[in-house]
Amino acid sequence: MNRRLALLLPLVLLAACGQTRELVPPPGEELPPVPYGADHELSAEELLVPDPQAAPERSVELRRRSEEREDDPFDLPPEG
Repeated sequence: MNRRLALLLPLVLLAACGQTRELVPPPGEELPPVPYGADHELSAEELLVPDPQAAPERSVELRRRSEEREDDPFDLPPEG
């Protein structure tokens, strides 16, 4: 019994992750009001896309190897 459940559960979860359908607000609820300056009411799909400020792209190149740090004039010891 446990083995059958162990084999069946992943299949059910895998089948559930493939479901796609239009996003709609729950019954009795509605989408947020139209943002100021928008020319149309945003759909649920459009509301899920983050704006560039919410997910900015990396603007610096990652270091490939270790390098000496430059002196930081603001790296001061704590005042005691």
